[in-house]
Amino acid sequence: MREPISLILFLLLIHGALRSSSVTAGDFNGDYSKLSGIIIPGFASTQLRAWSILDCPYSPLDFNPLDLVWLDTTKLMLLSTVNCWLKCMLLDPYNQTDHPECKSRPDSGLSAITELDPGPLSSVWKEWIKWCIEFGIEANAILAVPYDWRLSASKLEERDLYFHQLKCWLKLEIAPKKYIQWLDEHVHAYFAVGAPLLGATETVKGSLFGFTFGLPVSEGTARLMFNSFGSSLWMMPFSKHCRADDMYQKHFSHRSRSSRQTFQCDEQEFRQNYSGWPTNIINIEIPSIPGMDAYPSASEIAQTNLSNMECGLPTQLSFSAREISDGTFFKAIEDYDPDSKRLLHQLQKLYHDDPVLNPLTPWDRPPLKNIFCIYGIDKKTEVGYFFAPSGKPYPDNWIMTDVIYEIEGSLVSRSGNLVEGNPGATSGDGTVPYHSLSWCKNWLGSKVNITRAPQSEHDGSDIQVELNVQHHLDEDIVPNMTKSPRVKYITYYEDSESIPGRRTAVWELDKANHRNIVRSPVLMRELWLQMWHDIHPDAKSKFVTKAKRGPLRHEDCYWDYGKARCAWSNYCEYRYVFGDVHLGQSCRLRNSSADMLLHYV
Repeated sequence: MREPISLILFLLLIHGALRSSSVTAGDFNGDYSKLSGIIIPGFASTQLRAWSILDCPYSPLDFNPLDLVWLDTTKLMLLSTVNCWLKCMLLDPYNQTDHPECKSRPDSGLSAITELDPGPLSSVWKEWIKWCIEFGIEANAILAVPYDWRLSASKLEERDLYFHQLKCWLKLEIAPKKYIQWLDEHVHAYFAVGAPLLGATETVKGSLFGFTFGLPVSEGTARLMFNSFGSSLWMMPFSKHCRADDMYQKHFSHRSRSSRQTFQCDEQEFRQNYSGWPTNIINIEIPSIPGMDAYPSASEIAQTNLSNMECGLPTQLSFSAREISDGTFFKAIEDYDPDSKRLLHQLQKLYHDDPVLNPLTPWDRPPLKNIFCIYGIDKKTEVGYFFAPSGKPYPDNWIMTDVIYEIEGSLVSRSGNLVEGNPGATSGDGTVPYHSLSWCKNWLGSKVNITRAPQSEHDGSDIQVELNVQHHLDEDIVPNMTKSPRVKYITYYEDSESIPGRRTAVWELDKANHRNIVRSPVLMRELWLQMWHDIHPDAKSKFVTKAKRGPLRHEDCYWDYGKARCAWSNYCEYRYVFGDVHLGQSCRLRNSSADMLLHYV
C-alpha cells in the first residue's frame, strides 16, 4: 500500500550526558538514562480500532471491539465488507461524530504506529524503533502519542482531550511565564521530517477526485471518506504571504487573546503570481448548466435527453493556494459540487474560527533550542491539476484531465510539455512540493554554512563546503555546488550564530521519497550521529562533522565483489554466522572498530 499523504515527526530529546564513551562493535553504549523521545505520527499513520460491534451482512467478517479498522487489508479485499468498513471510518462532515452504527478510536502505544497492517508494505515507524533499540534507548524512554488523525486539532481536544493528555505526559504543569525556560531545560531538539509546512497539493486531488492510498477501493469511495475528515483541510496548500494571529507567541508574551482570529495577506500576495507557489493549484472547468444538473443522480442521467440540453461552452477558472485556503475555490464550485458546502463549513468552523490556532498560516521557528528540518528533494512531484465535469453522478462527478509536475527545476504536464510558472531550484519528495518542504529555510539566519556530501559511506573526497553564505529572508538558498549524476547527496544547511544559544539545520536528501523517508538508513544514521555528537562530553563543534562516513552497524557492511572481500576492510571483516545466506550477510564490523564513532565528536 502507499504510505500516508504527509509525515510530520516531532522528536523531543530530553537533555542527557554521556558518562561513558566505551563502544563495542555494532553497539552504541553509554548512559542514556536522561535521553528520551516523543513521536507524534503524521496523517493516516496511526492504527484505528473498532469500538463497537457491527454486523456485516453477506460477509463472514464482522467488526468487533478492538478489531483493526485502519488498517485491515484482509477485510477490505472482500467487496461485501467495504460498506461496513466505511461505516467505521466515516465521520459526520458537520459535527465530526461517528457513524451511528460504528465508531473507531486510535490504538495506543508504540504498536499503534510501527505497522498499520502487519507486513512490510504498511510499516511506518518500525525501522525507526529498531534504530532506537540499537542506539541503546530504553523501552520506557520512547513515547508514542498516536491520535485520531481524522479529526482537526480543536476536535481532538474536544472529544479526546488529546493535548491535555499530552501536557500530562510531559508533566507540563508550569506557569506561562516559565514556558520558554521549561523548553530550554527539558527539550533538546525538534525534528520535522517531510513536513508539509505550506500544505500539500495532493490534498486537493483527494478532495475533488479521491486518493486511495493504494487500497482496493474506488477513487469515489476514497473521496467520500477523505472529505468527511475534518483533518483533510489541515494539509490544504496555502500562501506564505497570508497569516492568522500568532496565538502561541501571544501566549508566551502574555498579550491578550481575542476569541476570533484575523487573517490577512501582505502586498506580496497580490504582486506575485500563484501565491508564491510554482503555478496555480487548480484549473477547473465549470459546467454551463448550474445547480444540481452538474452532479446528477444515476436515474437523472438515464432520463436526460441530451438533445434538449442547452448548448454552451464551460468556463475554466484557476485558483491559487490563497484562494483554496480562504474558501474562494469552494464557494466558486458550490453550485456544482455537494461537498463544497460541507468543506466550507469545516474550513470556517475548524480552522479560520479556531480561537487557539489556525494551521493554515506559515510556521515561525518553534521556540526550541535545536531545530532540524529534514526532507527529500529531486523527485517528480505534483504541483497543479486540471479538472473537468465527468458527467457521472457524485462522488465521481469530476475527472482529472491533466497534472502539472515539478522536476529538475522545470514544470511539465502529464504529457511531457513544458508549462509556464515559477519552478523552484529543485523539486519535492514525490508527494509534498519543494516550495512547502523548504519553508523551514526561512528559519535560518543571514549567514549559513552549507555542506554537501554523498549519502553512502565515503572517505571525504567528495565533500563540498561553503561557509557564511548570505541568506535573505523569503528567498531560497541555492548552493553553488556540483553533483555527480551517479551519486545521491545530502545537503546540510546549518546556522548556530543568528540566535544565541540556538541551532537551526535543514537537511535535503536527494531522491528521498516522502513515504519512505522515515525508513531511510541514511536519515537514521545522520540523526543518531548528530545525537551522539550532542550528548558526548568531548564534543567541541556545533554540528557533527561531515568529513567522513563509515559503517556504524553490521548491516552497513557489504561484500565488494570487485575486490572479493568485505568493503571498508578497515572496519568490516568476513565473519560467517550460521544462517547467513549470502556473502554480504557475513560481513560484520570488526571488534576493533570502537574508535569509529569518535571521529564524529
